[in-house]
Amino acid sequence: MTPPVGRPGVPRAIVVGGGPAGLMAAEVLAAGGAAVDLFDAMPTVGRKFLLAGRGGLNLTHSEASADFLARYGARRSEIEPLLAAFGPQDLRDWAQGLGVETFVGSSGRVFPVGMKAAPLLRAWLHRLRAAGVRIHVRERWQGWDESGALLFDGPAGPHAEQADAVVFALGGGSWARFGADGRWIAPFTARGVPVAPLRPANCGFDVAGGWSAYLCERHAGQPLKNVGLSFTDAQGNQQGRTGECLLTRTGLEGSLIYALSAPLRDALEAAGKLEIRLDLLPARDAAWVETQLARPRGSRSLASHLQGQLGLAGLKAALLHEVLGRPLPAAPAALAAAIKALPITLSATRPIDEAISTAGGIAFEALDEHLMLKARPGTFCAGEMLDWESPTGGYLLTACFASGRAAGQGALDWLSAAGISPPSIRSPGH
Repeated sequence: MTPPVGRPGVPRAIVVGGGPAGLMAAEVLAAGGAAVDLFDAMPTVGRKFLLAGRGGLNLTHSEASADFLARYGARRSEIEPLLAAFGPQDLRDWAQGLGVETFVGSSGRVFPVGMKAAPLLRAWLHRLRAAGVRIHVRERWQGWDESGALLFDGPAGPHAEQADAVVFALGGGSWARFGADGRWIAPFTARGVPVAPLRPANCGFDVAGGWSAYLCERHAGQPLKNVGLSFTDAQGNQQGRTGECLLTRTGLEGSLIYALSAPLRDALEAAGKLEIRLDLLPARDAAWVETQLARPRGSRSLASHLQGQLGLAGLKAALLHEVLGRPLPAAPAALAAAIKALPITLSATRPIDEAISTAGGIAFEALDEHLMLKARPGTFCAGEMLDWESPTGGYLLTACFASGRAAGQGALDWLSAAGISPPSIRSPGH
C-alpha cells in the first residue's frame, strides 16, 4: 500500500473499520489536526450503512430524551453520556451540514429527505477526503505484532502499521458479507480484553416444531398487522407490546418482534423454550369478542362468522387453525380466550448472521470514560463492537455515531495530554 503521508510533528491516527462509528471517529480526528488513515476489510466503506438505508434510512428518533435513553436497557448509564455529547438533534444538524435535510415520520422516526443512505455517505466521504483522511480498502486487520504495531493483510500483502492513537470500530457479528463478522474477537481476547459473547439482537425467532406446510405455502412472508404480544421475561416480569410482525417459513420476525427481541432472547436462553401469547384483536377486550362470537350465525360457516363479526380472516384466521387445530372451539368463551391470547412456543433465535445487530462485545468495564482500553493506552473502541444493544428505530445508528465521535474526541484529548500532539493540535471541543 502507499506509505502514509504525514507532517512533521503531527500525530498519526489509525481508524480500523469504515462504518458510521469509524467514519465519525476519523472525521473528529482529522478536524482536530491528526493525520488519519482509515482501514476497512471491504472493497468499499459504509456497506452495512447502505444496507440499513435500503428500505429508507432511519437515522434517529424524535421521541423524548428519557424514552430514547430507555431503549438502551442495561447499558443506559454507559450510553447516556455519549448521547449527551452528540444526541439525535446533533445528528440531524450534522446531516444538514452535509447538505442532507431530515424529517420526522409519522412514527417519530427521523429520515433523510429522499430516504436513502447513499447521498449522505457520498457527501460524507467527500468531506473526509477533503479533510485529508486516507481510506484504504480490502485491508483486513489481523492483530498486533510484538511491538504493538497493527498487522494488516491487504492487496499488497501483509504489512505492519504504527500509529500514535488507534480507534477500532469493527462492528458486531451480523451480516458478515458486509464486513461485520466478529473476527476481531480472537486478537482482543488473546490480549486479555474482556469480550462478552456475541448474540443476535433485533432478530427473528423459530417456532417449536415449525409451521405446517399449508401455512408456509399460503402465508409465509405475510404481515400480522395490529397484534399484541405478551410473555413472561427471564426475571418473571410480564412484557407486552402491540404492533406488526411477519410470519416467516420458520417462525416470526418484524418490528414487533425486534422491539422485544432482547427480553425474548434472554427468556428463551434461560428456559430453553418460551411461550408467547398473541392477541389477534388488541383493540377489543375478551368480553366484547365473546359477545360477538355468541351472536347467532345461522347457516354461515364459522369462518364467515369470524370475518363478519370480528374481521378475522386471512393469516389471522389461518393462525387460529394452525395453533388450535380443526374444528375451532365451539364455545364462544373458549374461542374468545384463544383469540385474545393465542399460545405460540418459540424454540430458537434465527442465526446471528441474519440478525440486524448483535448484543455482546467489548465490556465497558474494560474502557475508561473516553472509550479507551484501560490496558492499552491510546487504543479506543466504538460502535457495535462494544457490549450494548437497542431496538431498531434509529437508536442503533445514533449510538454508533455518538460513540465514534466520543472515541475520536477521546483520542485527540489523549494525544494532547500525552504530549504527542503539538500545541496547535487540539480536539474540536477545545
